[in-house]
Amino acid sequence: MTIKAISPLDGRYAEQMNGLNECFSEWALLKFRVHVEIEWLIKMSQVDGLAEVRPFTDAEVNTLRGISASFNEESSARIKEIERTTKHDVKAVEYFIKEQLQNSTLVDVLEFVHFGCTSEDINNLSHALMLKTAIHDVYLPLAEKFVGAVADLAENTKDVSMLARTHGQTASPTTVGKEIAVFVYRWQRQLRQFRQLEFLGKFNGAVGNFNAHTSAYPNLNWEEIASSFVESLGLAYNPLTTQIESHDYMAECFHVMMRFNNILLDFDRDIWQYISLGYFKQRVVAGEVGSSTMPHKVNPINFENSEANVGLSNAVLDHLANKLPISRLQRDLTDSSAIRNMGVGVAHSYLALQSALRGLGQLSINLQALEDDLNHAWEVLAEPVQTVMRKAGHDNPYEKLKELTRGAAMTQETMRAFVESLELEADDKQRLLAMTPASYTGIASQLVKHIQK
Repeated sequence: MTIKAISPLDGRYAEQMNGLNECFSEWALLKFRVHVEIEWLIKMSQVDGLAEVRPFTDAEVNTLRGISASFNEESSARIKEIERTTKHDVKAVEYFIKEQLQNSTLVDVLEFVHFGCTSEDINNLSHALMLKTAIHDVYLPLAEKFVGAVADLAENTKDVSMLARTHGQTASPTTVGKEIAVFVYRWQRQLRQFRQLEFLGKFNGAVGNFNAHTSAYPNLNWEEIASSFVESLGLAYNPLTTQIESHDYMAECFHVMMRFNNILLDFDRDIWQYISLGYFKQRVVAGEVGSSTMPHKVNPINFENSEANVGLSNAVLDHLANKLPISRLQRDLTDSSAIRNMGVGVAHSYLALQSALRGLGQLSINLQALEDDLNHAWEVLAEPVQTVMRKAGHDNPYEKLKELTRGAAMTQETMRAFVESLELEADDKQRLLAMTPASYTGIASQLVKHIQK
């Protein structure tokens, strides 16, 4: 962390970026570029018909992979030093690798480092690996932990009755757990889509036609070579591109994350509202200050912080998802500058999840507040009463309950007296007389079974 960092991600929240900075930083991009260049050189040594790149010994393969495995800040500093001369970032990586191999048994293949490649062959694979690693190794574990914690809350409160609100007004009661489970079910769909994402890569030269490759080795099956190389990196092969990979898969990834974010935003705001209503208490943390002037306050700051970061994340991801799949003719460089910010979009979502998880850990249910609210809302039983009246063949039951309840202060006694006056089957009348706002929750508690545990 530096106090002079422009972005809060690298300043105030730097400690919460551990893991993501290994995927999205300039250092990470250089490391993945080195990895791709090394693996391409090894791949060429395994291609029949490419005689100039002889088969490597196990020791030589270990030497090559050791360059990327031992990549550190000193390595990245050296590449940046070379770049000050080359004025080209990928060329600097090529020169760095050649420099590392200068005193090895691989000096005879130095000119095959970056062979047949355009810079975008290296960059698109590096970006795909950065994004895939970040999503699978860093983002999804936190997202799944968070959703699991919310699922536990839903399960633990599935039988806790709560007054629902539609349009902000009292409505048919529900349970806390069922309402929380709605979010879990939505997130779990998005998590499945995350896991099904393909991360694509291309490796076909300056305009996507293997021009340079076939000029040197016209008889090799370059499509098969490129496909097997890309897949060996753990990516899906894109066979038809311009100079750049078309970035559609990135848009797909960002759109899934935006949907996940929007559900989180909905959750943050609802939990904030439930805290405001007193349905949830927040655990007091020793030493924390809620207000600089009002000593009593315990603010829902974690959910507010989460909401703010969701907004920032979606703003960046939306721009990237709309911008990256569009390029003039065979390419322009607008994607190059834009794509460097994909980590910013992911990082704000990652930060939002951390904040919401922290807030979740400070919540406890306030049974008394829930009970008090329900006991002041006997008017919600107008719905079951008029429904049973319909069953019994009464005329205008809705209108009669509307006249009784709308704008009136309803009590248990008023509702019971009305039910007592009705001609109903004995079982139906008894069921209505026994009903309370707290018991009128339908099968809410049973619906929680639809979330995955």
